[in-house]
Amino acid sequence: METNKVRYIQTPVIEEPVWKKISVESDLPTDLEPLRVLSKNLWWVWNTEARELFRYVDAKIWEECEHNPIVLLDKVSYNQLKELTKDEEFLARMHRVYADFNAYLEARKELGGPEVAYFSMEYGLHDSLKIFSGGLGILAGDYLKEASDSKVNLVAVGLLYRYGYFKQTLNLHGEQMANYDAQQFTKIPVRPAIDKDGNWVTIEVEYPGRNLVAHVWQVNVGSVKLYLLDADHEGNSDQDRFVTHHLYGGDNENRLKQEMLLGLGGIKALKKLGYQSDIYHCNEGHAAFIGLERIMGLISEQGLTFAEAKEVVTASTVFTTHTPVPAGHDSFHNDMFRHYMNSFPEKLGLSWEEFDLLGKANPQEDHFNMSYLACNLSQGINGVSMLHGDVSKEVLKNLYKGYLVDELEIGYVTNGVHYPSWTAPEWKALHKKYFGNDFPGNQLDFDVWKNIYNAPDSEIWELRKTLRLKMINYIKQRFASNWIKRHENPKIITEVMGKLNPNVLTIGFARRFATYKRAHLLFRNLDRLARIVNNPERPVQFIFAGKAHPADKAGQDLIKNIVEVSKRPEFRGKILFVQNYDINLAKMLLQGVDVWMNTPTRPLEASGTSGEKGVMNGTLHFSVLDGWWVEGYRKNAGWALSAERSYDVQDFQDELDAETIYNILEEEVVPAFYNRNHEDVPEKWVGFVKNTISQVAPNFTTGRMIKDYQDRYYNPQFERSSKVNADGFKLAKELAAWKAYVSSKWDGIKVINQDMIEGFTNKLIMGREYPVYVKVDLNGLTAKEVGLELIITEEGENGGLEMFDAWEFEPEDCSNNICTYRYVVRPDHPGAFNYSFRLFPKNENLPHRQDFKYLKWL
Repeated sequence: METNKVRYIQTPVIEEPVWKKISVESDLPTDLEPLRVLSKNLWWVWNTEARELFRYVDAKIWEECEHNPIVLLDKVSYNQLKELTKDEEFLARMHRVYADFNAYLEARKELGGPEVAYFSMEYGLHDSLKIFSGGLGILAGDYLKEASDSKVNLVAVGLLYRYGYFKQTLNLHGEQMANYDAQQFTKIPVRPAIDKDGNWVTIEVEYPGRNLVAHVWQVNVGSVKLYLLDADHEGNSDQDRFVTHHLYGGDNENRLKQEMLLGLGGIKALKKLGYQSDIYHCNEGHAAFIGLERIMGLISEQGLTFAEAKEVVTASTVFTTHTPVPAGHDSFHNDMFRHYMNSFPEKLGLSWEEFDLLGKANPQEDHFNMSYLACNLSQGINGVSMLHGDVSKEVLKNLYKGYLVDELEIGYVTNGVHYPSWTAPEWKALHKKYFGNDFPGNQLDFDVWKNIYNAPDSEIWELRKTLRLKMINYIKQRFASNWIKRHENPKIITEVMGKLNPNVLTIGFARRFATYKRAHLLFRNLDRLARIVNNPERPVQFIFAGKAHPADKAGQDLIKNIVEVSKRPEFRGKILFVQNYDINLAKMLLQGVDVWMNTPTRPLEASGTSGEKGVMNGTLHFSVLDGWWVEGYRKNAGWALSAERSYDVQDFQDELDAETIYNILEEEVVPAFYNRNHEDVPEKWVGFVKNTISQVAPNFTTGRMIKDYQDRYYNPQFERSSKVNADGFKLAKELAAWKAYVSSKWDGIKVINQDMIEGFTNKLIMGREYPVYVKVDLNGLTAKEVGLELIITEEGENGGLEMFDAWEFEPEDCSNNICTYRYVVRPDHPGAFNYSFRLFPKNENLPHRQDFKYLKWL
């Protein structure tokens, strides 16, 4: 053996480790098991006692985990939890909250009324469940909470996004940076949806050449079940797994794939879960494919024709549009749409041309419009405020040729907000004190809200001061933390923190940063703004927040501009932009600021709900008369910019509106806030607060909103739908056959003559009678099936024709297909009018005229 020879040592072969997954769950003591149960139902989101219960567990971790009780219970040490089992006060609170929760669910085991299936692309329920981006989602989330509170029989469907919407950070230059954090589904309140056999429900949606597979997850929102579809499934290609990665992410093709999953897959999921809903509510056009999937099911399972199935589906579908401009409605280019939907016409018994027209106002259009599809498959159509209902008629009028805009059967239900979710605990306590212990259960009794006038001014003012202080402290902490992370100048941070004042009139502006919302108005005259904010006796401070869509460069530039202005010496601590607008920040702002400002270009604010949340908290609203504020504004309960445009050029209009804002601030808002009585209470301001809570707030709750949907849409459509479906869909079949027969005869109808007797020419005298006769060849139809009316119009404000009146003729002397119609005109209004005659199909079983869009103008 050679001991002195150095041997060469070869590089060893080391295998890669084989990692095996293991998870360690928090070992919650048995005595604390109610906490686990409570954490998995979002009821805690709007129950103050439940939220305080979780905060008590560990206040520091509660804030660090952004109020997510599932994460809280995983992060709290076992020793801390064991200590809580010895805390008699905590255990008593926990059992009290748990008993309230169980009583709440028990009271909702038996639900009356029609079962509603609600479909939406996003739901804003809590920051821990990142499946929302803004107003549409927050509205849908509030609606589910209210459905639970109001004992509405409702189930909801949406998508579960792996990355949700982006988290906003700002760099040193004020430029928005979009960051996407993956959601860990074990850390959020979702669980697999299980079928009756105990299997995790999956569904498949047909894409070109393959099927997309999606898991179904369940979220408990009080007594309401929300089912979310997740395409991030190992059986899908990477491209298809991306479908549910980002809310509104990817290109237009990915949007189409998302909407196919939501609509087609959503109906499949409900079927697998055993739901047979009575009413289907399509919240925005994203979910319009629900109608197609339901029709295909009726054809394959019930043997109905397309026309018969369409009668069934239309009678039981409600479509809510939130979009005030044509360009905002989702549409897909013909080539791409056909690529994905080419196999569907055959399943419906239609040609491609017939199928394609379901999403078009005319065959020449090069895009398939999802809102048109939703309209064509829905009996009830509504906007989300009174003004938006009228705007929606203009936007959708091309679908209803031959009808005047103001006679279209498009209604409205003004959006509301969920009182328990958005009202500060301090206000809830005061409301209980003066409104009674039944509140908010009796919130629809508007007289109850008038009891706010019984509260002393000083009590309300102290409450407002408390909330402003709480907000300012929260903003300071959040703001300083963000600025330190991006290495801002410490001197500027100190200066800003020192100038933010909890005793100063504070105005909030927070929302999605789109250009039409005109966040720039306040900065039209920086010198004048500087004088307002720096008034030594009566200073003002503004707090801004909000995100711009990652593709909206103009919106991002607005944010950058505000940040740049806020750093100028004269505006430091007086104008502040707080990044990453989320639900928790929204609550703090809406509850703490004195004035909520909104400056959209009218009429582009469909509804807007942030200001409604403010008025629940005595925050005064200052807005353009647009959206909900058209209905909400009351004198001495907020401020309004005129509803009328003074200029056609937008820049001139912006200049005028900015000057108006400065004037109102200086002459009305600031004096009302700072003029104090001997107790240092601003009596006029508190009077405005009381008027806001008494006269404005009760009109804009989701309790009122959901009742409007029941009264205007759900219940009437359920009644009609039950008739359409009865006796093996007898009425559906009869209506489909009747429409087919009328359509085959319609073009053959001819007018033989029109007799205007005794001076019915171009000049009539009020009070006189003018008999009018029209003789028509009905081409085999009967007078019972064809109506004739005289339409009277006048010129509207914008130059278009508006309906003044409509008079229907009585049929006389009908024989051999010839029918003479008669009406006696009795003018009772002076003025210049237009008139024309119109034939229309009649059937007592039609819900309204636009259900069967055949017309003939004479």
